[in-house]
Amino acid sequence: MRAHLRDLARRSAAIASRASGDKTSTLAALGAAACGMTAAVAVADEAEHGLALPRYEWPHDGLFSSYDHASVRRGHQVYTQVCAACHSLNQIAYRNLVGVAYTEAEAKALAEEVEVRDGPDDTGEMFDRPGKLSDGIPAPYANEEGARFANNGAYPPDLSLMTKARHDGINYVFALLLGYREPPAGVEVPGGMYYNPYFPGGFIAMPKMLVDGGVEYDDGTPATETQMAKDVTTFLAWAAEPEMDDRKLMGAKWIFALSLVAVQAVYYKRWAWSHLKSRKLVVDVVR
Repeated sequence: MRAHLRDLARRSAAIASRASGDKTSTLAALGAAACGMTAAVAVADEAEHGLALPRYEWPHDGLFSSYDHASVRRGHQVYTQVCAACHSLNQIAYRNLVGVAYTEAEAKALAEEVEVRDGPDDTGEMFDRPGKLSDGIPAPYANEEGARFANNGAYPPDLSLMTKARHDGINYVFALLLGYREPPAGVEVPGGMYYNPYFPGGFIAMPKMLVDGGVEYDDGTPATETQMAKDVTTFLAWAAEPEMDDRKLMGAKWIFALSLVAVQAVYYKRWAWSHLKSRKLVVDVVR
């Protein structure tokens, strides 16, 4: 990327030197130099912050819209079968899934598939037991050091608040998952890294994880790469704001209640002042 910036600067300088013969050429040189500097700034900004994110319409974006709960369930399947091998979800427990993506019985069955370290028991020993609804979703690594050792020094971040931790997080996660491509000519990808223009710097340690048919959905939805990216992004959006549906519902109730109060207040104000505003004054000029 730095080599590309230096190349732009050299081109601008060459144009400026060739065009320094007369006044018109000087203006052209200044314009070329300005264009070169603008391009350099744009390239530098892209290198620092990543490619500009596309904007998508999400079903839960509206003021009175809720999450697509079928998509949340499918997204949990994608997370469990693909993302959970490296990324934790520390802020979510199995009980949070009840009534959102699964029934209570289904969530209990999911929790019981996991062995949880508990204790101590009556003898002071730790023991393993089946998971319960109150247990959190287990992390793939015991600590950060173990995670870095297993991933060549890279630390897979916790995904609980990922859509809140990044600018325009929902669109960022979706674009990142689908953004893997071959690097442009002249760009060398460091060893153990992958090119993704939506990641700041352009190089990311996480390989492309989503491929068509990588997950078999319970509801029979075709598991295309785009569908899986959309579903897991919706799931992570819910994980970051699991209370959003309740908050919007409560807001709608308050808006309705306050609108009734406003109507009553206007009516009472008109009634309270009606005897003053409707009175008739008679001036007896004779007396």
